[in-house]
Amino acid sequence: MMSWISTIEYDVSQGKLRKCYQRVKDANGHIDNIMKAHSLRPQAMEGHISLYKNVLHHEGNQLPRWYLEAIGVYVSLINNCHYCVTHHFDGLKELVQDETKTQEMRQVFEENLTQAIDFGGCFEQKQAAGLKYAWQLTVKPCQVDESLVLHCKALGFDDGEILELNQVVAYFNYANRTVLGLGVELEADLWD
Repeated sequence: MMSWISTIEYDVSQGKLRKCYQRVKDANGHIDNIMKAHSLRPQAMEGHISLYKNVLHHEGNQLPRWYLEAIGVYVSLINNCHYCVTHHFDGLKELVQDETKTQEMRQVFEENLTQAIDFGGCFEQKQAAGLKYAWQLTVKPCQVDESLVLHCKALGFDDGEILELNQVVAYFNYANRTVLGLGVELEADLWD
């Protein structure tokens, strides 16, 4: 079972769903289960695809892509979303190209799940402030206040970068809740 709800496979898909599937399948024809979970409502898949691509992969983003992936891994670890951690940690490793560094990042994230205190030598001060913002927005969103944004600005984030940070955190909370709320399973070829 791929999730707790029924899904439509690519080979029987048609119309808008087929078009969405064609946008998300990889070179081997593989479609991630998180996308298949949307198959009963292709308009939701279309929205998810657009949000994902624009928040994480748009050429107009100014924050480094590896950092955006790192935020996604951190948010997903906080939410205990093994599916997203696995997918995006692999992406982070591809972008960083340094196994030792990415393992250090993951260890630092795991040490900062219940409170965001110290991100060690893995991250510059500015990046650590963004991760603290990510923790607060994920764990205690009603307690986010202007002081967090002002702190990020004081460390070098401009308003556009703060928006990027906000949207990546919000996207991963959305994706994590999609996976966790529908029981989306990790693809067999990605199991640990």
